Amino acid sequence: MASARIKQGPTSMQEGLDSLRQECLHDVNRVVVKVGSAVLAGEGQLRRKAVARLAADLAAVRRGGVDTVLVSSGAVASGFRRLGTQRIPTNITKKQAAAAIGQPLLMAEYTRAFAQYRTHVGQVLLTADDLDHRPRYLNARHTLGSLLRHGILPIINENDSISTDEIKIGDNDHLSALVANLVSADLLIMLTNVDGIYRSGDSRDVVSVVPAGRCPMEHVEPARRSATGTGGMATKVQAAKLAGRWGVPTIVAGGKRERVVQRIVLGEPLGTFFAPTRRKLSARKLWLAMTMRLAGTLVIDEGACNAIIKRRASLLPSGVCKTEGGFARGAQVQIVDRNGDIVGRGLTTYSAAEIDQIRGRRSNEIARTLGYTYGGEVVHRDDLVLMPAGDGE
Repeated sequence: MASARIKQGPTSMQEGLDSLRQECLHDVNRVVVKVGSAVLAGEGQLRRKAVARLAADLAAVRRGGVDTVLVSSGAVASGFRRLGTQRIPTNITKKQAAAAIGQPLLMAEYTRAFAQYRTHVGQVLLTADDLDHRPRYLNARHTLGSLLRHGILPIINENDSISTDEIKIGDNDHLSALVANLVSADLLIMLTNVDGIYRSGDSRDVVSVVPAGRCPMEHVEPARRSATGTGGMATKVQAAKLAGRWGVPTIVAGGKRERVVQRIVLGEPLGTFFAPTRRKLSARKLWLAMTMRLAGTLVIDEGACNAIIKRRASLLPSGVCKTEGGFARGAQVQIVDRNGDIVGRGLTTYSAAEIDQIRGRRSNEIARTLGYTYGGEVVHRDDLVLMPAGDGE
């Protein structure tokens, strides 16, 4: 499937933005679709018609030659009534129990719905641990790739029934952005109960295109979160920005529209389109950028900031001011300037204790100071990813 041709010679800013959207959607071969609880189970009851409509839509997209991955909310919303309550529980153990009840109900409904189109589905439940540890990240990537190669549609959710605050991803909007990176998607579509981002809260005025690096929440009133949802429009904007940093465009659109995913992939201007940054990260740096838990922090001086940002240089010991956290060698750390502003993140060549001994020194002094050396860099540029907003790396 491909979008309509790009207009030539835009005569206005809006035409230019529309052309940008068409350009980004010109050759979509793999799409991640996230569907929210408000679409599937708005009143705490799984809506079979909504599941059937989504299955028909995604099956048609797959027949058009586009690999499709589904990130589905709805497990808690589908299961909580079987606990004898009329509202989604706020108690974490009851919420996890509801997820345990609702997840098989949700998958059974998807299995039935997709079977009508001779499409097999596979369930994949993820936690932050699966994405933070590189071997498990690669294993998840390979598993999803294998499912797609065998014609299976992966249906992904966070493993809510066992997730704790320490290993929880947070919400399925965030998870969908991580999955878009995990499977190297060309497009992320988030389906919700509204038609996109409304300008000043006016449902008649949907923001059509958000340029790369812009934050529409500064100017746009977000839609209210649904009774069964855990996110809201703010989390969708943040997820879109996150996916955009990895070069993946995002569209937030109304999930109750007929054939909405097909129409988007074919180029129809539905919903709000978030343009990605132009440069894509390497696979290794993508993993670094999406790592959720960090072992510590390195505070660096202005000279080191300039070298890292402007010259894409490695972080040398001479530029380190102090360490925070007792991390080991090879740990994933955040890098900040003296004002606390985030510069990037990376894998350390030395432990915190070792860095405290060599910080402020030249690289050729490391061996004399420690009695050994693992190299002249505290964080090598191949293990460092920049994180400032709109950086575009």
